Amino acid sequence: MGDPNATSPALLTTPESEPVPTIPTVPLPTATPGGSRELLKLALPLVVSQSFMTVQVFVDTVLLSRHDPREMAASFPAVMWYWLFFGVLQVTAGYTSTFVAQYTGANRPQRVGTAVWQGVHFAVAAGLLFLVVVPLAPSLIAVGGHTPEIQKLETIYLRCLAFAALPMLVMSAINGFFSGRGHTWTVLGIEAVGTLVNIAFALVLIFGHAGLGVPAMGIEGAGWATVIGSWAAALCALALMLRRKYRDEFGTLAGWRPERELFKRLMKYGGPAGMQVFLDVLVFNCFTQLVGRLGEESLGATTLAIRLNMIAFLPMMGMGQAICILVGQRLGGDRPDLAERSAYTGLKWATGYMWLVALAYVTVPSLLVEPFRPDKPEEQEAFERIVALVPTLLLCVAVFSLADAVNVSFAFALRGAGDTKYVTVLTFTLAWPLMVIPTAVVVFSGGNLYWCWVFATLHILAMSVCFWFRFRSGKWKAMRVIEQAPVGH
Repeated sequence: MGDPNATSPALLTTPESEPVPTIPTVPLPTATPGGSRELLKLALPLVVSQSFMTVQVFVDTVLLSRHDPREMAASFPAVMWYWLFFGVLQVTAGYTSTFVAQYTGANRPQRVGTAVWQGVHFAVAAGLLFLVVVPLAPSLIAVGGHTPEIQKLETIYLRCLAFAALPMLVMSAINGFFSGRGHTWTVLGIEAVGTLVNIAFALVLIFGHAGLGVPAMGIEGAGWATVIGSWAAALCALALMLRRKYRDEFGTLAGWRPERELFKRLMKYGGPAGMQVFLDVLVFNCFTQLVGRLGEESLGATTLAIRLNMIAFLPMMGMGQAICILVGQRLGGDRPDLAERSAYTGLKWATGYMWLVALAYVTVPSLLVEPFRPDKPEEQEAFERIVALVPTLLLCVAVFSLADAVNVSFAFALRGAGDTKYVTVLTFTLAWPLMVIPTAVVVFSGGNLYWCWVFATLHILAMSVCFWFRFRSGKWKAMRVIEQAPVGH
């Protein structure tokens, strides 16, 4: 018998008259480090993911406006109160993405799972603590001084949203496991699950469904739909992270135990990042509450303008997240030059996008507000008074949208390095003298709504200038959030 490991000669030789054909090799295009291809490959799923959130915000707003325009007006102040407290927690929990990115760049996968679990521990504790908002909701809402009917609706919505905090925080922490390693399509899938479930339940709960025996719940139904969608997304994320291949390579199950030093670093860097969001939402919450004192038309127009800005702005957050991840990975691999190049590439794309958005705000404002028009004829007159104010507000939005492209690009780049304290201090230092205090003076002196928006625009322009100078200074290039690798690693 022949050697069983030998290959048949007939498969190895060809007649001399038939030379072995050669297949030309064509090099596959590769992404230039720090270039557009690399950035867009990472950013596209995150942009689409944020677009799912945009769709969710848009659909909820449209559904509520068609059920009752007062519910649409009431939803925004309630959301602002929610994000005032939730934003700081979400960004802190989601800062796991920066740790994962830097550990990945440093080729230390064994630390990834442990880092993510520190975020999950924080998320559970913070989500349970967030439930104190439920009994406090009426007192918080009363600060705005809105009409009793609007306050009642705002309180209902805020109480419902409080129960969505825990699953949303858990999802944020776990999403860092995927996004920090560049697996952004998985993040997109998780967000899609939550959004689709939310919209499906919102359609049923807001308007009711006789066949299912569900009564029309209005704004309360929108709130509970958010809770259900959040739990669906969180459980999906947890199941994906605990798959066997991730347990073996990254220790996503073995690393569940608290680790004091790593948790302290997450709080040290993630805490200021979250505080920046808290301060940002705080000043805009104060702005909204102050504007609400000018009347329901001013509040409704401000709500519409900011909602339209959120719809356009959220996809750009996906670009910012991609910049943050690339900066973190490059710094983890000691390549600050590539980190800087990625940030400027992101700025180019963010600015181009916001130019298109600003053009739409200026040229077709009436078309943008049309989807929010209520169906009931008796509510048309009130809606028209609101719409009459919106085009001028959108001119301000168009101006500061371009500045926001700079803010997002450089703020996320600094966050990816760990330069989070500067971002927080800057937000606190500029917002009050440039936006909140001047707006209060306008409101209490019986001034004009448009002046309030001028001050908001000046604040955002000033922020963009400061972020640009900080990034150009280069101090962030020497920063790291992870510990040094052990000797011999």
